[in-house]
Amino acid sequence: MAAASSSESSGRHLPAAGKPVPRSTYRLQLNPSWGFGDLAEQAGYLAALGVSHAYLSPILQAAPGSQHGYDVVDHSRLNEELGGAAAFSRLREALGEAGLGMVVDVVPNHMAVPTPETLNGALWSVLRDGPRSPYASWFDVDWSVESHAVLMPVLGKRIGEALDDGEITLDPEGGPGGEPVLRYYDHVFPVRQGTEDLPLDRLVDRQWYRLAYWRVADEELNYRRFFDIDTLAGLRVEKEEVFAETHAVLVSLLREGGIDGLRIDHPDGLADPRDYLRRLERATEGAWVVVEKITEGHESLPDDWPTAGTTGYDALLRAGGVFVDPDGAPALRTLHSELTGLPEDFSEVVAEAKRWVVEHGLYAEVARLVEVAAAVCADDVHLRDHTRRGLREAVVELLVAFPVYRAYVVPGEEPHPDSVRVVEEAAAAAREQLPEERHATLDLVRDLVLGRLGRGRRLDEFVTRFQQTCGPVMAKGVEDTAFYRWHPLVSLNEVGGDPSRFGVEAQEWHEWCAGQQRDWPLAMTTLSTHDTKRSEDVRARLAVLSELPEAWAGAVTEWRALAAKHRSDVGWPDAATEYLLWQIVVGAWPISADRLTAYLEKATREAKVHTTWTEPDERYDTDVKTFAEAVIGDPGITQSVEAFVERLAPYFRVNVLGQKLLQLTMPGVPDVYQGTELVDLSLVDPDNRRPVDYAARRELLAALDDGTPAEGLDAEKLLVVSRTLRLRAERPESFGASGAYTPLATTSPHAVGFVRGDDVAVVVTRLGAGLERAGGWDAETASLPAGQWVDRLTGRTFPGGDVRLSDLLASLPVALLARTASAE
Repeated sequence: MAAASSSESSGRHLPAAGKPVPRSTYRLQLNPSWGFGDLAEQAGYLAALGVSHAYLSPILQAAPGSQHGYDVVDHSRLNEELGGAAAFSRLREALGEAGLGMVVDVVPNHMAVPTPETLNGALWSVLRDGPRSPYASWFDVDWSVESHAVLMPVLGKRIGEALDDGEITLDPEGGPGGEPVLRYYDHVFPVRQGTEDLPLDRLVDRQWYRLAYWRVADEELNYRRFFDIDTLAGLRVEKEEVFAETHAVLVSLLREGGIDGLRIDHPDGLADPRDYLRRLERATEGAWVVVEKITEGHESLPDDWPTAGTTGYDALLRAGGVFVDPDGAPALRTLHSELTGLPEDFSEVVAEAKRWVVEHGLYAEVARLVEVAAAVCADDVHLRDHTRRGLREAVVELLVAFPVYRAYVVPGEEPHPDSVRVVEEAAAAAREQLPEERHATLDLVRDLVLGRLGRGRRLDEFVTRFQQTCGPVMAKGVEDTAFYRWHPLVSLNEVGGDPSRFGVEAQEWHEWCAGQQRDWPLAMTTLSTHDTKRSEDVRARLAVLSELPEAWAGAVTEWRALAAKHRSDVGWPDAATEYLLWQIVVGAWPISADRLTAYLEKATREAKVHTTWTEPDERYDTDVKTFAEAVIGDPGITQSVEAFVERLAPYFRVNVLGQKLLQLTMPGVPDVYQGTELVDLSLVDPDNRRPVDYAARRELLAALDDGTPAEGLDAEKLLVVSRTLRLRAERPESFGASGAYTPLATTSPHAVGFVRGDDVAVVVTRLGAGLERAGGWDAETASLPAGQWVDRLTGRTFPGGDVRLSDLLASLPVALLARTASAE
């Protein structure tokens, strides 16, 4: 394969000339206990590690106590709980002194419905004044409902009971300006002018909002929300005034150099992601921007999006996949099916999970789509015989069959051929689930999605709203349901991943990287984020199971027998949950009972088979928790687990160091998630947001810099991270947009190598257990370009030409080579 450079890359995928571009980033999760001032204290460490930019979670004012910042309540100021403007100014100064820049997370899709509601001034205005509020255009509210009111599903019981029990009260002077308000425990709501003297039940009924039992939301919610979360209300940033006000602070910081780039959260939720990115490009004068876009299979970002690329889940899938053995798939799938009774075909599980989501958690969103479609039909005599029921069935099946997060159809534009193909394929799959008499209605819905019926308020709304509903159905149906139900190898069940896809061969890796260098050379790459289901190193250990499926099956059989006495009298946990438990125990070992039980509570409720967040089964939850605690407290089990984990250790080391070096040197801007410069065995949030021990990391890095040998996997991983990031700083032209990616020939399927630019070479070991079974490296070689090369991890030098892998990888399973001299 020829070298790939970005010389032919579209200019829209690169920032404007002169704009700062991160060389590498370090993601930090800010919260009230660890804010701007705490980060400022680590500026020197981050600089020593080798990154160029601190990459911050959202910094605008969030709801009180927010642990993540995605629940913004005020776009006009920096988060006071993180230290506010003064602390942020000191952070900028500290980062600047350390030679570091800053990238910030942006949340354009939604803002919080907080408690008390007074904290969100824009929302408070809408609740008080309804459609006449100057902020009415901010929120995606359907004012056409019979009550002309925004649903506020905050009551713990039906409203009649809450009124009869005296739980809703009028406070005559309790508002922000001494005006009357309604109170329901910690909730506070404005009173519409002129209604304050009415009897309480009539007063409640005359507001621009409708207080309701919380369960009503899933059926009658009349504002767009983030997925199925009622407390995150959708914003209409497609409105110029909404975009301007919600982005003013961040755009100002960009223009004055306070921040250098942006990460855009959930662009698929927006009415028109491309239009948003174009507006952002104009406002920021072409700053570096990446988008949290989940691509499926061979899907790529739309070419006409003005962005540097994704936040890296596509890179995560490929880099991790290199270390998964596809030959282990049949045995692992058979084991999983025999133990759990679940099908070997993941698509069956996906369809069932997505159907559950559209019929339950996202029922209100589907109902609104159906209402729009029904209104279109009512307006056209030719379409009136398409019934509401038929429209609903067609919409549901099309959503269930939709294979991606969005088709990117824009009202008034001819759909891209890729968009047409996706919709047509989904319609063909949906047709198989519907009786023949519904096929014409399905064809109508398909044509509505593609905008084939022309323009009009309702026609345009259907196109847009269908796009905005596909993403939540995919996210909640696949990642947050099916991924927790079906897990032959749970390390594959990752954001942007495909559990049915075992492994990435070297040729596929090279082709994908070449495409990235050509088309998206400054996209972000990552292995762990605040949203990943498991950390990179948990996945690295579990990947070894694909190489040792028989040993794994034997271990699970042994542990199930040992744990039989800990199951409840009705047999809980179920086999699927228990099989997940054993994978998590091995992947995250050593793990405490508290961490394991917290994970299992989330996993089982997300699976929605025996228990859910909204309808928990207390007996099941208790039995699963008791079982997990007993397993962790049983020495016979834990000793066996520890021995098995120890058996995996050498192959685990290969995967940890190999995938990290691939991620840090592949095309793109690499991100290091907080703390993962050492081995990190975190699970899904909030486990992956635990405090990081920076003092220990600083001390270990200083020791390595003083010449102390890297002993132990923590030190080896830190060595790989720091030396690679520093080499990127030293030779930016080799890794940047103008660089090149060239596959490096090796004679072994257990080695993958490539050259960046013409003076950095990378070689990593893959499938270490298979390499061992093959008898080791023997006479296998890697072909280095001409010149003299030094391994920046070991200090050893090698000539160009064929180098024995047994020599090159004698100390570490990876090599990071920098050319020191050209060929004579």
